[in-house]
Amino acid sequence: MTADAGVSADAGVSADVASRLTDLVAALRAHGVRVGTGETVDAARAVEALGLADRELLREGLAATLLHTAGQRQVFDPVFDLYFPRGVGGPEGWPEGEAADRDGLRDRLAAALAANDGALLGRLAIEAVDGFGGYGSSPASDGWSSYQTLDRIRPQTLLARVRAEVRDRSGQSGFADRLLDDEIRRRIEVFRALVAAEARRRVAERRGRDEIARRAVAPTADRVDFLYAGKDRLAELRRTVQPLARKLATRLAARRRRAARGGIDLRRTLRGSLSTGGVPMRPVLRRRRPVRPELVLLCDVSGSVSGFADFTMLLVQALHDQFSKLRVFAFVNRIDEVTGLLEHGAADAEGLGARIRSEATLTGWHGSSDYGVALGEFAERHGDAVGRRTTVFVLGDARTNMSDPNLAAVRRIAERARRVYWLNPEPRAQWGTGDSAAPAYAELVEMHECRNARQLGALIARLLPV
Repeated sequence: MTADAGVSADAGVSADVASRLTDLVAALRAHGVRVGTGETVDAARAVEALGLADRELLREGLAATLLHTAGQRQVFDPVFDLYFPRGVGGPEGWPEGEAADRDGLRDRLAAALAANDGALLGRLAIEAVDGFGGYGSSPASDGWSSYQTLDRIRPQTLLARVRAEVRDRSGQSGFADRLLDDEIRRRIEVFRALVAAEARRRVAERRGRDEIARRAVAPTADRVDFLYAGKDRLAELRRTVQPLARKLATRLAARRRRAARGGIDLRRTLRGSLSTGGVPMRPVLRRRRPVRPELVLLCDVSGSVSGFADFTMLLVQALHDQFSKLRVFAFVNRIDEVTGLLEHGAADAEGLGARIRSEATLTGWHGSSDYGVALGEFAERHGDAVGRRTTVFVLGDARTNMSDPNLAAVRRIAERARRVYWLNPEPRAQWGTGDSAAPAYAELVEMHECRNARQLGALIARLLPV
């Protein structure tokens, strides 16, 4: 592989390196990482101080100057690999035909995993992508696939073999097998990540770094759509509940302080201005006594929207001090109050959804969601939960499985409540398609698109009453 001219050890902070650095910052910003001018200047100084000879040292230096949280590393690392790659082009210097020798490559991979040789794993990742990751038959369509590479190499099947080699080398007894297996799996994941980075680098050389940084790098957890977030992303989101709640509580408290001052009392202000010749030198404010509002959540916990509901319930529970009363109801096609389960399950965030679905009565004679029946049951059985000081949030995609949406029940809730907001995790373009009754509900209550945690935080801060 030929050396990358932009990251040669003796180049200093050249114009090309500066351009790569600013492009890296722009890519991070596009993925929601807040990088200011000061951080960018610090990053340039870090490049000048650290040099380019040690790529991993440079990676850590730039991460330290540009990032604010550990969770942003999942965006930073693949973007860094695109703008400061190990090299350009394909591998050079290997014997003819060796790159296509699958069994030989697996033998060397097993040895590298057993020795935990990071440098060799990096070279084998390059060789694996070059030999088994290419697809297409024309220069315009040729590409590189990490999935195809790993499917052909199948490193996960080397576990037993690597374990035996490690035992032979270290003489470990059987009592550490479980710990050893976990360590080998970690090394395999490192190799898989190296393969993915190499495939992205190859594609970026053909299609351009900026396009691949935009399309092929996973966003931060707070920008992942609730409907498509996997278990790992949902678990990461749950860990952000408390920091986000503290930030929102600070904003709500500031809004409450401003609201307490009230607006200008024009009559009293003009009366007081008589002593200054009619000039209102001392505005008189209309004092208000804001009361902490009551909040009711109605949460659809069926199917793919359950992750959205779980996260929102945890966030609101963390904000419970901001409300005089908080009640939470969950439903699929029956509705049940889960306020107590939420209070006791907040510590076990990952098990909250399962606990609600196992202990609450959420379904009747079938397991599909039915908004009409659930909302009608709430209006009839729990109508006393809604009063003139109550703000109601409905969480769900408004997909009724072709059943009656029961608009009359929603109208009754809206008439009793101070405000009703509907947070819909589906894109606005999908409202009204298929079995979605979103447009019909949106005529009765205020409906907002809420696809990810970033949108949710903004909506909570804007819509919650003071």
